Amino acid sequence: MISKKKAVVGAIIIVLLTALLTVSVGNIVALQLGQKVVITKETYDYYKSVKDQHGKLLMLKEYLNSNYYQEIDDNALMEGAIKGMFESIGDPYTVYMDEKEFTELMTRTQGTYGGIGVIVTPGEDGFVTVVSPIEDTPGERAGLRTADKITHVDGERVYADKLDLAVEKMKGKPGTKVKLTIGREGSEPFDVEIKREEIRLKTVKSEVLEDNIGYIRISMFDEKTAEDFKAQLSELEKKNIKGLVLDLRNNPGGLLSQCVEIADLLLGEQVIVYTEDRAGNKEYERSNKAGVNYPLVLIVNKGSASASEILAGAVKDGGQGIILGTTTFGKGLVQQVKPLNDGTGFKYTVSQYFTPNGSNIHGLGIEPNVVVELPKELEDAVTIERSKDTQLKRAIEEVKGKLK
Repeated sequence: MISKKKAVVGAIIIVLLTALLTVSVGNIVALQLGQKVVITKETYDYYKSVKDQHGKLLMLKEYLNSNYYQEIDDNALMEGAIKGMFESIGDPYTVYMDEKEFTELMTRTQGTYGGIGVIVTPGEDGFVTVVSPIEDTPGERAGLRTADKITHVDGERVYADKLDLAVEKMKGKPGTKVKLTIGREGSEPFDVEIKREEIRLKTVKSEVLEDNIGYIRISMFDEKTAEDFKAQLSELEKKNIKGLVLDLRNNPGGLLSQCVEIADLLLGEQVIVYTEDRAGNKEYERSNKAGVNYPLVLIVNKGSASASEILAGAVKDGGQGIILGTTTFGKGLVQQVKPLNDGTGFKYTVSQYFTPNGSNIHGLGIEPNVVVELPKELEDAVTIERSKDTQLKRAIEEVKGKLK
């Protein structure tokens, strides 16, 4: 015979087991707290029919909408869920971008935007600080200088920790005006009104160095980089350069197609790079028989990544020149970019790439033929005086050595 106390305990255990079984089988089925039903059985059955994980996502969304202490923005929830899905892959190069982020990406790769043409950085003092105005832009013509502090845009205070917002305020439709308040050492703050223009980001700069050695700096690979490189290399060759120093330091990469076009101008007949997808399919990019017939030195550092490394790897493996500086970043993955109809978009890793000799440099980088460090105090400098640039000096020496 069972006592009343044991019977009560037994009943409680049965109720708890039933509740646990319901939750484990139903995956948040018909949760009930006191008198309040959180998610009904009918709701669960509907979402269950959608598909387990999809239903779970929709159920949790409904739960938050019904029970969170403040009203929730549905769009923000879904945008967050989409971002989280991409982040869960664990690949920093596979990302979903909202409309603003996607527009900025397109601006960087297309190389043009409406603005004043000034490169800024968050200063340690909390101010938006001018790195340099871009040559022949409204910012340069207005007299902006390196180290100027931009404190206000159109009368509104801007801060270094919200640099993107400050940059967005300075951009705008060509022909419109923007007023900046400038703080400059040795003078009182002053206002300057600047008319915006279509700014063409100049990713290629060139000049002739001592002993008729050509120098080309590529800051990134956008849609116009190969065209600009070809034009400037042609101008240097008309001046009868005897060798070429190609500076890829702190070049984060960009469009693979632009890198391949430039490699084709420099190298003889060889493989530039090949990619391999998840199915093992390989695609090869090759250069033709034409190429430069003078000494070539590429300068790289830890900030040289992606397309920069493809170019450096092709030159190194093909024995077409000298790689000088420090080990590169080590990004051996290739991405594709996809726009969506609502202005958002995403990029995802579609394949990995290999240098002509079959090396996958992801996470490793490319080691230079000649290792040359910058002085410690200059490693993170935005601009370096020529007299202190040990890497450029050594590159010039290497070209001269090949000419003897």
